Amino acid sequence: MFPNKTTFQLNRKNKQALYLQLSNTFIELIKSRKLLPETKLPSSRALAENLNVHRKTVVACYEELLLQGWVESIAKKGTFVNANLPELNVQNFTIENQHKKTNNTGFDFYHNEELVRKSPEKKEGFMYINDGISDARLTPTEDIARIYRRICGRKHIYKEMSYGSLFGNEKLRKTLANYLNKTRGLSVSDENILITRGSQMGIYLSSKLLLKKDDFIVIGETNYASADTTFLQNEANLVRVPVDENGLNTKEIEEICKKKAIKAVYVTSHHHHPTTVTLSAERRIHLLNLAKKYSFAIIEDDYDYDFNYNHSPILPLASHDANGNVIYIGSVCKTVAPVFRIGYLIASKEFVNEAANQRRFIDRQGDALLELTFEEFIKNSDLDRHIKKVMKIYKTRRDLFCTLLEEKFKDVFFFDIPKGGMAVWLTLHKKYSWKTISEIAYKHQLEIGEWQRYDIANSKHNAIRIGFATYNVEEIYELINRLSKTMNEVKLLKKSL
Repeated sequence: MFPNKTTFQLNRKNKQALYLQLSNTFIELIKSRKLLPETKLPSSRALAENLNVHRKTVVACYEELLLQGWVESIAKKGTFVNANLPELNVQNFTIENQHKKTNNTGFDFYHNEELVRKSPEKKEGFMYINDGISDARLTPTEDIARIYRRICGRKHIYKEMSYGSLFGNEKLRKTLANYLNKTRGLSVSDENILITRGSQMGIYLSSKLLLKKDDFIVIGETNYASADTTFLQNEANLVRVPVDENGLNTKEIEEICKKKAIKAVYVTSHHHHPTTVTLSAERRIHLLNLAKKYSFAIIEDDYDYDFNYNHSPILPLASHDANGNVIYIGSVCKTVAPVFRIGYLIASKEFVNEAANQRRFIDRQGDALLELTFEEFIKNSDLDRHIKKVMKIYKTRRDLFCTLLEEKFKDVFFFDIPKGGMAVWLTLHKKYSWKTISEIAYKHQLEIGEWQRYDIANSKHNAIRIGFATYNVEEIYELINRLSKTMNEVKLLKKSL
């Protein structure tokens, strides 16, 4: 029996054409077996009168169903539901729940617990601890937008809007080479540069080319958690060495090299993540000599290079690399704003070529218009001006944040004032736990976040990284206030136990 007209809910205010609404309803009726195979459909004239629509709407609907194979037309007999349609095997199929996405997957796939990260749901009135990100409110959006609009208005811009180079925009690569040669003491050309979607892509590509199952890579006992996870995805063995006030302990690395064939060392040399310490000059030279002697790669993640408050930035390892051992990775994202996914991988031409081949299969190319925008942003010295502006602001915030920490929590937290970067490495007194602090802080609308990821090696250092750059002066006072309320409650709880 053909369904009554109330089944066909047509909405004339809907942007979707009436004939498509009608045909989609027919499809669902057929899928749910309310219209069985070989059922004859009403004539276009009869259905049009019944539904109070134009006959051309029904004709267009039937043509659509015919094109999709849901119905068949038999000359001089009419239109029928396709007799050869198999029954769709689903549970509890109704038109009402057809668009509700099931939470169950109908196939097997590989689930990796190592990749799971907790993203706190943003709630009104809460403050969220981060591990050092720039303040998006300081982003020069008007300058960037002005350049972007100018580029999009160029007569021949369409030439940049098709498939382009795997290596990234050629103009940006040349400008970036000049900029990094001038500011980092490098000696590279555009052939040594692959534009990436940020540092993480550079780490990923390097890992894919350097590591296979059971290969050894040296990292710090404290280390950038996402880098650890990336290396583990290639089934590499992570060999951890101590990190002190001078950075990675290179003497330990030398002892490891005598016993194992090391493929790479990962280092955030300028501001170690997470502890913020700088790799000393002595250890830099030692590490480069070890790389040459034992033929391993150094993946140098140029984290927070631009923000230095007490001295000029120390030149990266890559600037002293005469033997082609260093893969230098950095990004504009952290300096300007995380949303602008512009990064770079710098290495030998041979390595960059292979990295570009790998990149093809995860991200065919970057955003050419955004890359052209940042090419001008860098070339016109807008990036330098932005860095100078925000560095003064971040230094003021660092000084205030550290002063308040010292005043309010000298018996609870231990830290060194960071010489640069956007975060403080905060060690908690051993008699307290971040787990308890996190739970109580939540009651005061303060989200500590994933404090556990700072000690993947389980060394019990009892420290986490807290960013200060993203908070203005008023927000820093409020953050300290909520943390103070939290610690007062933690201390009372400790006394009562």
